[in-house]
Amino acid sequence: MGQLVAIVGRPNVGKSTLFNRLTQSRTAIVDDTAGTTRDRQYGKVDWNGKEFSIVDTGGWVVNSDDIFESEINRQVNLAIEQADEILFVVDAMNGVTDLDDHVAEILRKSRKPVTLVANKVDSNDWLYNVPEFYALGLGEPFPISAVSGFGTGDLLDEVVKKLPEKDDSEEDALEAIPKFAIVGRPNAGKSSLINAFIGEDRHIVTDIAGTTRDSIYTRYNKFGFDFYLVDTAGIRKKTKVNEDIEYYSVIRSIRAIEAADVCILMIDATRGIEAQDGAIFSLIQRNKKGLVVCVNKWDLVEDKSTEAIKTFEAAIRERFAPFTDFPIIFGSALTKQRIFKVLETAVEVYKNRERVIPTSQLNTYLLEAIAAYPPPANKGKYVKIKYITMLKGAKIPTFIFFCNLPQWVKEPYRRYLENKIREHWDFHGTPINVFMREK
Repeated sequence: MGQLVAIVGRPNVGKSTLFNRLTQSRTAIVDDTAGTTRDRQYGKVDWNGKEFSIVDTGGWVVNSDDIFESEINRQVNLAIEQADEILFVVDAMNGVTDLDDHVAEILRKSRKPVTLVANKVDSNDWLYNVPEFYALGLGEPFPISAVSGFGTGDLLDEVVKKLPEKDDSEEDALEAIPKFAIVGRPNAGKSSLINAFIGEDRHIVTDIAGTTRDSIYTRYNKFGFDFYLVDTAGIRKKTKVNEDIEYYSVIRSIRAIEAADVCILMIDATRGIEAQDGAIFSLIQRNKKGLVVCVNKWDLVEDKSTEAIKTFEAAIRERFAPFTDFPIIFGSALTKQRIFKVLETAVEVYKNRERVIPTSQLNTYLLEAIAAYPPPANKGKYVKIKYITMLKGAKIPTFIFFCNLPQWVKEPYRRYLENKIREHWDFHGTPINVFMREK
């Protein structure tokens, strides 16, 4: 199970800039208007061989008329409920504000590991302001500048130190059996699908988007299947829902996706493909998980012609490109139409992830494909690919191409190689890695 670190703090203290700095990306939309981050708030951080996920909670604040305080309460409480560790960001230029005091009070009571980050130390002069943050009662403040990167190495050392140790024994016990997560926007029919599989109302199906902390594994062992369904626990009280539905479904998805081998992405046939489906798809991609798309509520669609199915399929693949080699199944959790097909397909995708191709076959077929269409020359020098093998023990199928000038093999040619592999062997539904290494 991946470990999750959440960034909290009042608006405009630089949470998104810090997120971009730590994930080395430019994915969060950075803007001076409070509340501008939206669905770009999840990334992975690898620091000295320790990997964890990071979430920028600022993204879910709806910029509504109610004062920031209640928004921030919601953010902080969600972070406490969900994350393994919290980064509390304050602004060294502004000093301690009432809102900072308020957040610190909630965090002190939470008993979660908290690291206090004094951002905007963009020059040495601001260092003198940092000690005043000791007053928040959360230990030593770490002075950093998210803009320039000053202090972020020390901060990451601290974050990694405070992360709770993983319980590997539990993971090993789960390891041997496929783990499937059912993900999708709220109300796309996830719980109905689980109930249809399990045949009893284990999951209370309601219109309220749910809640979770840790993933729950339900062992499914009948009709010749044996796997775990990964779900995330609990149903929240209605009063707590409203605006954080979106936040919840994304965080829920992160937890479930990280714990799974294959993700079953539910799309609501009556609503088409929405932005949030795209966001969840990119989480699946970023975590390199197997994928089965299930278009649910097909019983409610009037036009069920082959033509309509083809159009819908094409729209999904276009939306999720460049990764298009995954199964799409049209069904209904309510009428149980084709839901066992969904399970069978998930099992096939899992087997495709485990598939190992003998080295001799790889070389026979791929060296021929490379000879027919060699990598483009660069400054009069030719890339010669000599040998291909699969990496043993990799999480997903990983192909190593040994050649003389690996740095000159660009993305389009790598994609050509990937397509050739997919044409010849069945890796339907699973991402694959193609690496160039110097011989």
